[in-house]
Amino acid sequence: MSRKILEVVNAEKYYGTRGNVTKALDDISFGVNEGEFLGIMGASGSGKTTLLNCISTIDRLSSGKVLIRGKDISELKGSALNAFRRDELGFIFQDFNLLDTMTGYENIALALSIRNADHAQIEEKVNRIASTLEIGDVLEKFPYEMSGGQKQRVAAARAVVKDPGLILADEPTGALDSKSSGTLMESIVKLNREFSSTILMVTHDAFSASYASRIIFIKDGKLFTELLRDPEKPRKAFFEKIVETSAVLGGSMNELI
Repeated sequence: MSRKILEVVNAEKYYGTRGNVTKALDDISFGVNEGEFLGIMGASGSGKTTLLNCISTIDRLSSGKVLIRGKDISELKGSALNAFRRDELGFIFQDFNLLDTMTGYENIALALSIRNADHAQIEEKVNRIASTLEIGDVLEKFPYEMSGGQKQRVAAARAVVKDPGLILADEPTGALDSKSSGTLMESIVKLNREFSSTILMVTHDAFSASYASRIIFIKDGKLFTELLRDPEKPRKAFFEKIVETSAVLGGSMNELI
């Protein structure tokens, strides 16, 4: 039986002052099982980025709870919060966020070096993940020597190398062309399957979303609906269901940003 690694319980988030309050999240509840690949979609202003920020501890809920491995993250402060971010969360950003003065290998290894991991263990883990993501040929290169797709796969390797409880991907294909986007999404699926990584991805792109195993749609701060991918059917069928649901949600796919 799968264990819940993330639980969002009656999440609400308000912005503004008295008389001019915006409700960004409106009583949202859902869970993510260990090893699941969940996508979150919604129109601009739907609340999906606010939700991601609250899960990642960048922002705090006005009410409700976010539990990761059963731990209420709102109760964490100071060094405990820093340790939680370091150990339990991995991030894949739209703009890569690699350190320009470090090689691909050093960027990936940094999280383990901070923990004072054994050199042989670091080398073994980095090389294993690099092989899975087919980036072994850029480990000795600096970010400026890599393509956008290579940089994002290095970023994905960096996110998973420390075995976090949850990987948060924020529009990971947003800065990539279509070919690089496909390669990256296949790489993220490999991480999910081969390393049992639990992934939560916010995306506006139906193509990227179709690689997930489940999609949650948010509208006006509320859960609108969800789709489950049938593993017996081709990904194209799931893609078409995502496009259809997006049309029902309102607006064209170009507005889902």
